[in-house]
Amino acid sequence: MTLAKKSALVFGLMAFVAVSASAQAPTQVPEVVKDARPVGVERIKVHGAALEGNLEGNSADRDVLVFLPPGYAANPGRRYPVVYALHGYSIGAEQWSKEIHVPQTVEGAFAKGVSEMIVVMPDSKTVHNGSMYSSSVTTGDFETFIARDLVAFIDSRYRTLARRESRGLVGHSMGGYGATRIGMKHTDVFGSLYIMSPCCLAPRALPRAEDEAPIMALKSLDGAAKLPFPQRAQLAAASAWSPNPKNPPLYVDLPYGDKQQAVLARWAANAPLAFLDQYVGNLRRYRAIALDVGDQDGLKADTQRLHEALQSYGIASTFEIYSGTHVSHLAFRFQDHVLPFFSRTLANKP
Repeated sequence: MTLAKKSALVFGLMAFVAVSASAQAPTQVPEVVKDARPVGVERIKVHGAALEGNLEGNSADRDVLVFLPPGYAANPGRRYPVVYALHGYSIGAEQWSKEIHVPQTVEGAFAKGVSEMIVVMPDSKTVHNGSMYSSSVTTGDFETFIARDLVAFIDSRYRTLARRESRGLVGHSMGGYGATRIGMKHTDVFGSLYIMSPCCLAPRALPRAEDEAPIMALKSLDGAAKLPFPQRAQLAAASAWSPNPKNPPLYVDLPYGDKQQAVLARWAANAPLAFLDQYVGNLRRYRAIALDVGDQDGLKADTQRLHEALQSYGIASTFEIYSGTHVSHLAFRFQDHVLPFFSRTLANKP
């Protein structure tokens, strides 16, 4: 193996480890803010027309957590901005809520002076543990589900300010990738963007040789559940970025054999650092863009590259490297940085 291939492989494994940490490491909990008022918590189902008929059989009816501000019930004439928060790989909305310690951190942010808003957390976990928030006949069109189906449902059910200037999008890890991808393509829907430790920004490295045999031996989707994390993550990537409706039972093309370069090229086409150039005009529409990442996070270098790419086009964005790992300070970041950012940048009046 050449030095370049070894370096690429090491980088790829570091990214996998960083993403998987979100499902393994505990997050620190901020102190409860004095006099914080309780928010309303609703657990609902949202049907995604964009997810119907996907080949993996992922449910088109998705669990969604909705956090309503303390004044929501008492002020029936008031409408609110909405922040959509996307979880990472290998977890769902419920575990994401525990990682960022909501509703406590939402209540704490409001008690510290953040303008009241609605926070929405959709579940995008799939048979391979993550949708990548992409558009695929195999996984389902989660990109459209988030940007269209979910937003339309929330606007129809809750008292929202139903315009792009009053909608924010944030995500962490795989959710950071989703916020980047969806954010670039759907600036007609969202007005401000916060990207936390995004994965998968750069073209993927060569797959590990030891993963080929167990993946190629799979005879059913059920068998994939027994695979270790790196192999399941590879299947999630293939389901999202190299679907093949003519190749059951997984309905994907995999990066092995004579298909390797073609598949890796398809994956590279889904890397935001590769397609950002196509969406410069869209990105200029945002009222604000923020990025952050921990100084001990394996995704730090690519997050900084994304910020630098935005800067090279004169697209205003803020970037912070804070002291922490991939997940250690998520709750603090959400309470003290993410929600205040949207309080400053989203329009909160009709």
